[in-house]
Amino acid sequence: MGFKCGIVGLPNVGKSTLFNALTQTAAAQAANYPFCTIEPNVGAVAVPDPRLDKLCEIAGSKQIIPTQLTFVDIAGLVRGASKGEGLGNQFLANIRECDAIAHVVRCFEDSDVTHVEGGVDPIRDIETIETELMLADLESLEKRVVALEKKAKGGDKEAKEQVDLMNRCLVLLREGKPARMAKVSEEERKTFEGLGLLSSKPVLYVCNVEEESASEGNGESTKVAARAKEEGAAAVVVSAKIESEIAVMPTEEQKDFLEAVGLKEPGLNRVIRAGYDLLRLITYFTVGPKEARAWTIEKGTRAPAAAGVIHTDFEKGFIRAETIAFDDYVANKGEAGARDAGRLRLEGKEYVVADGDVMHFRFNT
Repeated sequence: MGFKCGIVGLPNVGKSTLFNALTQTAAAQAANYPFCTIEPNVGAVAVPDPRLDKLCEIAGSKQIIPTQLTFVDIAGLVRGASKGEGLGNQFLANIRECDAIAHVVRCFEDSDVTHVEGGVDPIRDIETIETELMLADLESLEKRVVALEKKAKGGDKEAKEQVDLMNRCLVLLREGKPARMAKVSEEERKTFEGLGLLSSKPVLYVCNVEEESASEGNGESTKVAARAKEEGAAAVVVSAKIESEIAVMPTEEQKDFLEAVGLKEPGLNRVIRAGYDLLRLITYFTVGPKEARAWTIEKGTRAPAAAGVIHTDFEKGFIRAETIAFDDYVANKGEAGARDAGRLRLEGKEYVVADGDVMHFRFNT
């Protein structure tokens, strides 16, 4: 399991350039005019994790299989998208299918790249996109809540829970606040997510800065970071231009290039880590002579469900999970050493998988 992240933003903020860099393809058009990306482009990228290299080295695995992350490049939204402006309805539907939003915000000046709003102002741009998402949600909820209220009054328990959540969201939306600010318990989360609200999606602001500001950011990206902190979102700084250059370089040249521009790692790594935190995702590993492989699950996932990510039969017939913490696996030079040192644990159905666990599942077919 990975997650599907929709890249959104106003036209000409660097969305498609970033998408091309992230996926190392030229599938998305990056052109200096609105709506150059009519259909959403989908790209799966490997999630970089240095722990996999270490596990492969210790186990002598023949290959490494990282987990993957899916990005969807969604065409630029404009003011009025919620009413269909600029192919808005189509774009909003594409966002609805994503688990999270990577909102690319222009934080650079460039006279050669026109800005659809006439000038660089990242907070205004954020509010433009946010407003369109909230307006679409407001219209959707107001249409749906009336019928559900009738069902709730008739004693439908599920409808009552939905109506309660809808009304909480409506209060926020009418105050100009996104639905993700609603206080939702763990028991309500599944129902809340089922409402399909655009403004309920977790948001990662990607501040696209000029090359000189790629390592520390600039005044505009600082404003975005403050905004993100206020609303419980996340923010990272990248230079889409630098990322596009790195994407086409041989691996051996990337390190020197990154050092030359003052970076320790590509922006992709920062985007993925922030996305993982945002969606409460963690990684566990399976290791053997054939392959060292990473699997992505949500925090709080129990062992049987984690096994089910590999194959549904593993979950159905789950017996136990042989589990070694990553640090123990490395310190004891592999499974045999960890077993001899008493660091291999047999975990049952209630075990909550921890990030970095190296696991081997026992199951009945």
